[in-house]
Amino acid sequence: MNSFASRCLLLLLCSLPWAVKAEAVKDREGAVRNDRAALEADPRWKYNDVEAGFAEARRTGKPLLVVLRCVPCIACSGIDAAVLLKETDLAPLLDQFVCVRVINANALDLTLFQFDYDLSFSTVFFNPDGTVYGRYGSWTHQKNAQDKTTVGFKRTLETVLELHRGYPGNRSQLTGKQGAPGRFKTPIDIPTLTGKYRLELDWNGKVVPSCVHCHQIGDAMRQVYRKEMQPVPTEWIYAWPAPETIGLTLAEDQVSKIEAVMPGSIAASAGLLPGDELVALNGQTLVSIADVSWVLHRAPAIGLMRAAIRRAGAPREVTLTLAENWRTQADLSQRVGAWSMRAMATGGLVLKELSTTERQALDLTTSRLALRVDFVGQYGKHAAGKKAGFEKGDVIVELDGKSNALTESQWMAYVLQNKKVGDSMAVTVLRGQQRLQLQLPSQ
Repeated sequence: MNSFASRCLLLLLCSLPWAVKAEAVKDREGAVRNDRAALEADPRWKYNDVEAGFAEARRTGKPLLVVLRCVPCIACSGIDAAVLLKETDLAPLLDQFVCVRVINANALDLTLFQFDYDLSFSTVFFNPDGTVYGRYGSWTHQKNAQDKTTVGFKRTLETVLELHRGYPGNRSQLTGKQGAPGRFKTPIDIPTLTGKYRLELDWNGKVVPSCVHCHQIGDAMRQVYRKEMQPVPTEWIYAWPAPETIGLTLAEDQVSKIEAVMPGSIAASAGLLPGDELVALNGQTLVSIADVSWVLHRAPAIGLMRAAIRRAGAPREVTLTLAENWRTQADLSQRVGAWSMRAMATGGLVLKELSTTERQALDLTTSRLALRVDFVGQYGKHAAGKKAGFEKGDVIVELDGKSNALTESQWMAYVLQNKKVGDSMAVTVLRGQQRLQLQLPSQ
């Protein structure tokens, strides 16, 4: 992407109501270059060189910590700054790792680096032999750039170091954490990125336009399936389900302690309670909330999942039952990846569920489709809804002749898995006293 197009995309993203996480610093180029200047001189960090990190880990026997950071993004800047501080309570723990900072995804080995690509700050922990110990990523920090708390990260470091001390005797607990084979070795091998980017950043020119951002991996993979006229796999739509998807709210300052359980949820049916500590899920020792999302990401569409917990200090085991379509409870709306999915599935419309009061005013039951057009895109593929005649405030009550309730996330999944590029969808909307039928293209 050239610099002009990159700036236009940034301005457009930052103007949209769902794109808080895409907000960037004003001087993106300067931010990246300053980051490099500061950390290349820092003896703790190896800069943008994973291979050198692994070599040092093998030489010293230390575990490897790889921080993946989108430097220009404001999201997660608080925790990022706190982790980089030399004088911090994290320092004694970080000194027990070989630390690597990666600021672009161009050359990532996608068999090793499988994490939530929609986050601006993530960490993957390895044994020197390449075995993954766990992952860290925080949506709390993603949503609040001013949040500099590192208590949860500190506890993750402590847990990883404990796993490292027990290795290789605990290898069986780590089997499920390893990345699965994929279609492409690196992001720039993905057809929609091939030829647009190189393995190395352009430090002699414009650095930022030469960088593959992590979220572009998911965007590019979905485009591959769309261009092949194939359904987009569930893992590339409902990626990295949050614990809330199964009814759990976990404490951000702990490794995986349950703060709340949603009534009627999968977690509630399994008997999990607030205060329980998740020790292992599906046989995998947990080091963070991101590890819980990893297990859910790799979980079956239907089946049983064992959870080892600690309740009031005593170990117990419970079984969670994953019913059909459990993933569809995930909310995709705040993910950066929703930007590209909306272009494909809603024509750039942002859709919000009507409240109970709003439903009653229109005589729409809770089982009925009722999505309000909250925003209408204006440019490129995001203007398809506008061109089709949709207006802000329209209430959608039918899609393809069906009126069953859908969230915006479920709408996007339906289109990406059931409609090919070029298909047209009949959509019925209420606009004031009118009932209109419009045709929305699948892109």
